[in-house]
Amino acid sequence: METKEILSALNVDAVNPGGYARGWLTVTGGPELASLNPASGEVIAKVRQADAAAYERVTATAQQAFLTWRMVPAPKRGEMVRELGNELRANKEALGALVSLEMGKILSEGLGEVQEMIDMCDFAVGLSRQLYGLTIASERPRHRMYEQWHPIGPVGVITAFNFPVAVWAWNAALAAVCGDTVIWKPSSETPLTALAVQHICNRVMAKFGCDGAFNLVIGSGREVGQRLVDDKRVPLISFTGSCAQGRKVSESVAARFGHSILELGGNNAIVVMDDANLDLALRGILFAAVGTAGQRCTTLRRLIVQKGAYERLVGRLVKGYRSVPIGDPLKPGTLMGPLVNEAAVQDMMAALEKVREQGGEILTGGKKISGPGNFVEPTIVKAHEGLAIAEDETFAPILYIYEIETLEEALAIHNAVPQGLSSAIFTTNLLSAERFLSHEGSDCGIANVNIGTSGAEIGGAFGGEKETGGGREAGSDAWKAYMRRQTCTINWSQDLPLAQGVKFDVS
Repeated sequence: METKEILSALNVDAVNPGGYARGWLTVTGGPELASLNPASGEVIAKVRQADAAAYERVTATAQQAFLTWRMVPAPKRGEMVRELGNELRANKEALGALVSLEMGKILSEGLGEVQEMIDMCDFAVGLSRQLYGLTIASERPRHRMYEQWHPIGPVGVITAFNFPVAVWAWNAALAAVCGDTVIWKPSSETPLTALAVQHICNRVMAKFGCDGAFNLVIGSGREVGQRLVDDKRVPLISFTGSCAQGRKVSESVAARFGHSILELGGNNAIVVMDDANLDLALRGILFAAVGTAGQRCTTLRRLIVQKGAYERLVGRLVKGYRSVPIGDPLKPGTLMGPLVNEAAVQDMMAALEKVREQGGEILTGGKKISGPGNFVEPTIVKAHEGLAIAEDETFAPILYIYEIETLEEALAIHNAVPQGLSSAIFTTNLLSAERFLSHEGSDCGIANVNIGTSGAEIGGAFGGEKETGGGREAGSDAWKAYMRRQTCTINWSQDLPLAQGVKFDVS
């Protein structure tokens, strides 16, 4: 699909309003935001960013709509989310292409991201009939004790550029069936995909008479993002971004006794043992390290290889890196697109300069590709234990490789970084696999055996430990973060016994 065809199919114009709240926002004073194609540097379209007044309209709308939406029975809310999934199916090709056009990931990944949205809607529809609490045995006779879950309120969702629509769906689908309304603040790098999704949401909300359930506000972090984080009317903030920014968000939300879901940085590692199936490992490593041009929070950044497999694996890996097709993400056959912007290219080059200063050896790659666009060579670095830059997350395709003797040594290196998102081991030894998954193994929120670090399914709760933030989104019981728990006790006797045998008789 050509650019004009993509935009037209999704109702995106040359200049677009910067948000939606029961109508598209009319902003006259806000600055224009140009969305650039990272493969060419050309302007795709522009957005008039929201100002303080526009933000207030969005938040007030979400707050007001919540009072009505929370009273809709959860299965009925699920029907709305079902229709959202159907609309996404109908627009999958165009929306997936727009993700690739605006963000730079290859078309297969762009389509996969929209499929993830669809899968999330399907999951949430089933969940809408399962928002159940527990019945709890009371120590007092003729008393019944149970817990129930209530909608929490408007949910603020702040998403990053690398998954411009899927992470919104993780939050929005769950929030909707839980009875919450949503305020979405997308990345300034990817405003057009957010606008396209809002157009889809608008058709669904009109059909179900629930306008205000999904709201959008596009603007800078200072003008919009910080207001959302500080707003007491928004009890829950879901934030995806860097560890440094996540720490600030956490402190701001906690200061007002709000709740936060933090999906922050990852410095993910794969351990490859001597007994591993190296064909399998090579495929898993290549996608995890090079997919999305190294711009996933689950991207493989550290490869820890046992001595017996090191030379065989590294040689094949270098050959594989040099054969990766790099170019226009919308063209068939491309496996790696550009970095999102010029700043990301500069960050990668700065990290590689530190590699040289700290004694690392670049085995392949390491250069910006000449010509238009933010294209770089995927890079492999031979690392050593004192290579400090390897402890930082550089959002680019840099892979640090370590050679180790034992699993104990591998685990020590694996767990030494401050982040704790995704991890994996390749081995055919049951004992090694089980140890990696045990209390003394990986310290990450995600741990895999014989698959890579990226490409998590939505059925499991997604998130990590340590400086990754501890948040959980998507599957399992992640829905509980979008609701408030209430413990209820009913006395159906004629007496008033106190718990713990306390006596308090008043004559």
